[in-house]
Amino acid sequence: MKVTSIILLFFLLCLTLQAQQKDTTHTLQTITIFSTKPGAITPVQTLGGKALEKMNSLSVADAARYFSGVQIKDYGGVGGLKTLNVHSMGTNQLGVFYDGIQLSNAQNGTVDLGRFSLDNIEQIDLYNAQKGVIFQPAKGFASAASIYLQSKRPVFHDAETLHGKAGFKTGSFGLINPSLRIEQKLSARMAAVVSSEWTHADGQYKFRYRYNDYDTTAVRKNGDIDAWRVEAAIYGNGKDSSNWHVQGYYYNSARGLPGPVVKGHFENGQRQWDRNAFIQGAYNQTFGKYSLQLNAKYMLDNVRYLDTAIVTATGPLMNRFHQHEYYLSAANQYRIKDWWDLALSADFQLNQMTAVNLDHFSIPTRITTLLAAATQLHLHRVDIQGSLLASIINESTKLYTSGGNRRAYTPTIIASWQPAAMPALRLRAFYKEIFRLPTFNDLYYTTTGNPTLKPEYSRQYDLGASYTKTSDGWWQYVAIQADAYYSRVTDKIVAVPGKLFRWQMQNIGLVNIYGIDAGVQTSPRFFKEVGTNFSLKYTYQKATDNNDQQIVYVPLHSGSVTTNLSWKAWDLNYNFVYVGARYYGSVNIPEYYIAPWYTHDLSLSWHISQLKLTGEINNIFNQYYDVIYNYPMPGRYYRMTASVNF
Repeated sequence: MKVTSIILLFFLLCLTLQAQQKDTTHTLQTITIFSTKPGAITPVQTLGGKALEKMNSLSVADAARYFSGVQIKDYGGVGGLKTLNVHSMGTNQLGVFYDGIQLSNAQNGTVDLGRFSLDNIEQIDLYNAQKGVIFQPAKGFASAASIYLQSKRPVFHDAETLHGKAGFKTGSFGLINPSLRIEQKLSARMAAVVSSEWTHADGQYKFRYRYNDYDTTAVRKNGDIDAWRVEAAIYGNGKDSSNWHVQGYYYNSARGLPGPVVKGHFENGQRQWDRNAFIQGAYNQTFGKYSLQLNAKYMLDNVRYLDTAIVTATGPLMNRFHQHEYYLSAANQYRIKDWWDLALSADFQLNQMTAVNLDHFSIPTRITTLLAAATQLHLHRVDIQGSLLASIINESTKLYTSGGNRRAYTPTIIASWQPAAMPALRLRAFYKEIFRLPTFNDLYYTTTGNPTLKPEYSRQYDLGASYTKTSDGWWQYVAIQADAYYSRVTDKIVAVPGKLFRWQMQNIGLVNIYGIDAGVQTSPRFFKEVGTNFSLKYTYQKATDNNDQQIVYVPLHSGSVTTNLSWKAWDLNYNFVYVGARYYGSVNIPEYYIAPWYTHDLSLSWHISQLKLTGEINNIFNQYYDVIYNYPMPGRYYRMTASVNF
């Protein structure tokens, strides 16, 4: 409470200072909720700037659920694990990049997007296949889809040297979430930023529970969280064309794991402590026709896991996992002609992992070398990209059997065509192969690991079109985007029941995925002082295994609607998300059926000068649903936000 009081006192001080400023001018700006990058050579969805502030979202995971073609795995509450899956390719096939450098987790291959607050995010880009440029790290060519998170960079106007933002969120689940961001101009070519927040919640919420003839309302427990996030960065520009930045990230959390609700069992004694830190930097410079990009990173990740249901000779089970990651990258591009570019990228990464109190753990070390050669041709109305990625993995273990060394060569071909003189319309197509190595948990985890696993190989085919137009008239913006795709995954890695009903990671053979993504965004101006935005997203996916069964947790139909009305100092936002019926078992029978779910969210914001107040009602109609079977999600809940720029 002492910490909370200090933060509240600071926040009230900011409000007092801000109230002394006089500003009665209201500026109506056109804010596009979603946008497509005009002329993008690969399918991309963008959510950024002011649009991010208008959404009822606490973290990156909350915002990403409005993209088409994605499935969010959400175990519920503020502290529940939140991961993203694009086109049913699996969470491990998604590359998550933070300011251009990939966030990775060799232990389980997933990145918890709930750790990244929108308070420090400027823009989110979701690419199918890969980012549509050849000048990027070799890792940029290695994923089936990629999400790029761009943090806010300091911008100073006129004689400004210091500014920042203080915010405070509170609401259901006992949420307390103060945040502070300070930007300092160090010189004409250098600036620094510090961003921090504390998130506390008891995680308790009501849910409806039915089992046979039993029907009751229970309270979800053991979903509490205490988490600190601190980030700091320095950005610089050289006298020449160079620019660089160095940033550090620290995240520390203690949380309960509420676990599944099975046969009337509501209590769970599992807890987890996470401590993740990394420092990374980038340097870019152009010398005439030659461009150079250097990246480096070191990451430390510690996880402590407690399970009171398992009692060992020394007491309740307590596992500890430690990871180290070292990463270096060099990307080079040379412009041979105005219409022809060549690029060569090389990445080197070392991952080490140890575990305490985990029997028969192999203590692995993985050395990954990625080499990518790429070229791009700009031929009048046609853009063509081709790349070849070589993946060289050397793996060893201190104990037991190693998963072995691997080599793979995966090509990609991308084409984009402007069929008419108007640049608003583009047709595009791509073919891509992907190689996905099993994670350390897949190979070595004591109870489920299988060191004989083979890597996953995937082939992606996509054909799509986009139309984007802006004007000064009443119909200020319209964007239409549609893609049809087919993906074929061989040696899919999943957990299946093995001998003595013990779950074990195995290659299950072939998965075929057919789908359509479609989206429409528009910003008409019906009245001079009223700004409006509408977005409609739809996805159809048929993802089947060897037995022609829809794979787990993939709906046939899903979509979202997002609208925004702006009038003077007011913003009204409405969001709707729909996810169709799914199955949580490998066989599509009624026993494994999960009903569709949908939520309606509403928020209202008011701002004056630099002060902004927002109230939210989420899941307005109090629908009880599961994203993951037996992990009930909250019904109606509320959130209030106050922020001030200074």
